[in-house]
Amino acid sequence: MKAKTLIRNLLIVMILVANISCDQISKSIVRQNIEYNSRIEVISDYLILTKVENTGAFLGLGKNLPRSLYQFLMIILPLIVIGYALYFLFKRSNMRKLLCLGISCFIGGGLGNILDRILYGSVTDFLFFDFVLFHTGVVNMADISVTIGFFFIMYELYFNQRKLKLKTI
Repeated sequence: MKAKTLIRNLLIVMILVANISCDQISKSIVRQNIEYNSRIEVISDYLILTKVENTGAFLGLGKNLPRSLYQFLMIILPLIVIGYALYFLFKRSNMRKLLCLGISCFIGGGLGNILDRILYGSVTDFLFFDFVLFHTGVVNMADISVTIGFFFIMYELYFNQRKLKLKTI
């Protein structure tokens, strides 16, 4: 039983490290090689690389807040929520795999963007997707990870129709 828990926890840590690493490495490459507001068409108009620094949250929300309120809402409060999510993730041993993966992606992506806010004062965004029926804002790998995590969590909680039995270790 202990070996199974250890392996599970190591897999969670590996997912978190992979998410944060992918995000930070891709942002580093973009910071070094792409000019601000440039337009590099990767797949016609469907996938475009550009470089934008977002000082707010989703779509720039909160960028004009006073600095202390910004730090609380964009760094401290998210770190508290992520800390609780990590605690929850490691304490619940019988969590369904997809839910565990979703929470791990959500945490990893969140930490990637918080690192940017702490280190650079803004978040580097660089991917624009046009899916014909709708398009995204300019996003980064952390945003994609959070979105994937969100959909995994929603699938488990609403569409799976199985009752989640969570127990505390």
